Amino acid sequence: MSSVASYAMGMEIIHLGSGSSGNSTLLRSDETSVLIDCGFSLKQMESRLRMAGVEPTSIDGVLVTHHHSDHSKTALRASKNWDAVLYSNLETATRMGWEPIVECRTFGALERIVVSDEISLLPIPVPHDDADNVAVIASNGDGRRAAVVTDLGELTADLMRHLSGCSHISIEANYDHDRLMSGPYPEVLKRRISGRGGHLSNAQTGDALSEIVNNNLESVVLCHLSERNNAPHLAESEVLMSMEERFSGSIGISLQSGPEFSNWLGQSEPERISSL
Repeated sequence: MSSVASYAMGMEIIHLGSGSSGNSTLLRSDETSVLIDCGFSLKQMESRLRMAGVEPTSIDGVLVTHHHSDHSKTALRASKNWDAVLYSNLETATRMGWEPIVECRTFGALERIVVSDEISLLPIPVPHDDADNVAVIASNGDGRRAAVVTDLGELTADLMRHLSGCSHISIEANYDHDRLMSGPYPEVLKRRISGRGGHLSNAQTGDALSEIVNNNLESVVLCHLSERNNAPHLAESEVLMSMEERFSGSIGISLQSGPEFSNWLGQSEPERISSL
């Protein structure tokens, strides 16, 4: 378990798990804890939070990026059980059957969400099949920012501008192009995954990071890896090769079985999470 006291006034980023079976990322500061997505069962969410040293009832907010079940599965139940504010855009709320104002607070594109003095969130629209999806840029109040970016087939110019100022970037590297194309998926599914509304390949993620890498970028976590069409060593090696020697920070892989480590803004090396 990591110690919040070690990095007072900072922000900690913990992936509770990432992949096609469920996604959730915890952002926490001294007094504020927010989840980006809630795609596991309530029992799993509470177990994973406690592994990270967080009591579920201390969660202040849950932001759902889009309506697909691996991101939204238990968000409403969790928000009610934990007395946390549920945030989504109107399209996601409509798809989920959530009642705005009563059950959730809706936001518009590029509308800053102030959770507390310590954490604010900026939703950036991104293209994803049959969903009004957003990437999230989180600010901790002292100028540092962290990004959580999954489920998109293309990085928009607007998103690239916001990513260029981040100290931490969690971004999907969903598939290896050769594995996808030579694999057993039908052609229509291959085209959907590799299309603009699908997912980012290792090469696309590497190319994007190579454009925005700078001295302020301390850590990168690769997320939402396909179990069938990717492997951690393929994703890591391709991304690192793209960034070459310009990136001196740390790179990690978020798996379905998290949480395994946490990243802190202002600190390049991750901290391991012990389940003991």
